[in-house]
Amino acid sequence: MKTLNIYAALLFSIFAINFSFAQTATKKETIKVWGNCGMCKTNIEKAAKKGGATAANWNEDSKELKVSYAVNKTSPVKIQQAIAKAGYDTQDLTADDKAYNNLHGCCQYDRKASTAKESCCDNEKCGKTEAACKTAQCCKDKDCCKS
Repeated sequence: MKTLNIYAALLFSIFAINFSFAQTATKKETIKVWGNCGMCKTNIEKAAKKGGATAANWNEDSKELKVSYAVNKTSPVKIQQAIAKAGYDTQDLTADDKAYNNLHGCCQYDRKASTAKESCCDNEKCGKTEAACKTAQCCKDKDCCKS
């Protein structure tokens, strides 16, 4: 009987471990990020990892950041927010002027034009454009604008 209990506990442990690993889905995505140089590459990749990416590789020529991340830990929006906080514009978010101005001179790229009326909501912290809000789930209830 004691052996049966040990086998049952072992079987349960194996099942629990396999189930927990199955829940950690990894996703890969490509995000457009503006920048200029090798220093930008380092800063962008570091910011993406700070935003939850497990791997990040920015291509200076194509301006594309390839990221891998655990779906249950972060999202593309969180990764882009961390990059924008570092001063770099992404496909969906525009870095605030203060963060951009803090970039090294060689890292200050030609910025995409933005106006207040392009924002998806009235909150100035939002940073999302109308085009981004059409596809972003968070903007249905303006959750992207909450601090």
